[in-house]
Amino acid sequence: MKNETILDEYAFLVSETDEKGIIRFANNDFCQIAQFNIEELMGKPHNMVRHEDMPKAAFNDLWETVKKGNIWTGYVKNSTKDGGYYWVYATVYPFESYDGTKGYLSCRKKASKEEIEIHEKLYKKLKQQEAS
Repeated sequence: MKNETILDEYAFLVSETDEKGIIRFANNDFCQIAQFNIEELMGKPHNMVRHEDMPKAAFNDLWETVKKGNIWTGYVKNSTKDGGYYWVYATVYPFESYDGTKGYLSCRKKASKEEIEIHEKLYKKLKQQEAS
């Protein structure tokens, strides 16, 4: 198994994307945990940190929710640049800027061990269903 990065209690990962999921901003915590510098992230699809264990159903739910203008919350397993991973509890906010540009702000914090265990099982089951 690849290395897991466990967030500390004070880590707060923030990123902003446009309507298509292209990164427009990432804070230092996000860059540090994901192991990318800001230049490597800017202008790239946010799904570059998506872990292969994440089922399509989780992201379909996220996109359906935020495209309707609603806030989405959930547990996400992301990949690090070196092939490791980290778990977060994420909240994604749709917004519209003063210039009419739409986008999404994602704020993430440490997920509890209990929630990670629950979601690992759930996501494994969903991935198996997607494969069959």
